[in-house]
Amino acid sequence: MAVYTEINDEELNDFLADYDLGGVLSYKGIAEGVENSNYLLQTDRGSFILTLFEKRTKPEDLPFFLALMDHLAAAGFACPTPIHGRDGVALRTVAGRPAAIVSFLNGVWPRRIQPHHTADLGEAVARMHRAGDSFGETRPNDLGLAQWRPLYDQVAGRADEIAAGLSAEISAELDALEANWPKGLPTGIIHADLFPDNVFFIGGEFSGIIDFYFACTDAYAYELAICLNAWCFEADNSFNITKARQMLAGYQKVRELEGGELAALTWLARGAAMRFLLTRLYDWFNHPAGALGARKDPREYLAKLRFHQGLSGPGAYGLDH
Repeated sequence: MAVYTEINDEELNDFLADYDLGGVLSYKGIAEGVENSNYLLQTDRGSFILTLFEKRTKPEDLPFFLALMDHLAAAGFACPTPIHGRDGVALRTVAGRPAAIVSFLNGVWPRRIQPHHTADLGEAVARMHRAGDSFGETRPNDLGLAQWRPLYDQVAGRADEIAAGLSAEISAELDALEANWPKGLPTGIIHADLFPDNVFFIGGEFSGIIDFYFACTDAYAYELAICLNAWCFEADNSFNITKARQMLAGYQKVRELEGGELAALTWLARGAAMRFLLTRLYDWFNHPAGALGARKDPREYLAKLRFHQGLSGPGAYGLDH
């Protein structure tokens, strides 16, 4: 989450006139994240999140994201629920941006990740995948393998400013990923951005997942690869195999991984590291001036990519196959 587009009192009041949410008590920008503008909205009927969708989010994808959240919530999965106006419409416009309000999800994201967090995460992800099985819509992953090289082309000329030789290193890794990317894996709806700040806990217990604005149809195991990168490394970029083992075991309590998924994990993890390395590189050089929200260091994901490159199989993640 972040704030790139400011909204004034008059714009907000005009926007809320289409809802039955009561009077506004306060609203304030939320600085975390990098994609859209988010506000914590408090009215005399409760707390809500107002999201203004910025340029990277395609307007034509927004009905998919909102319908998915409605579907998951109806299936009993803990996530924000889109708030529909009196006319039944959830997607509107404010301050020149597409916008929507969702319910406020109680909980906080874990600043110090422990193995019990990753165990709960794994189980929750599998339940989310199961709940998404009955969702009738699909959406391609527009930050998948086919998009990585075009994204790299936009930053190749400046990548060496981040680390010497980085441009050539990325190019060689893209060659390897394109030649070895796993095919034919079980697929369905995935969140595709399950960083710790998108997963909430209360008193150490999982309470829900937020921010579904990268959700798409892709390999279930690719979701786990994203989580391995986001949850199972320490601050010094060392890998914590206990956290990984707990996450994968938690997942398999609900959905057993196939042998092909296990065998593909190292390539999927390399790909997930590449995806976030490239988007962080792009954002590093294209961060809007004055935006509320800090740039994220691409070198974190370079270190993770190099770790995965040195592995020979899923045993390094705490599993045998």
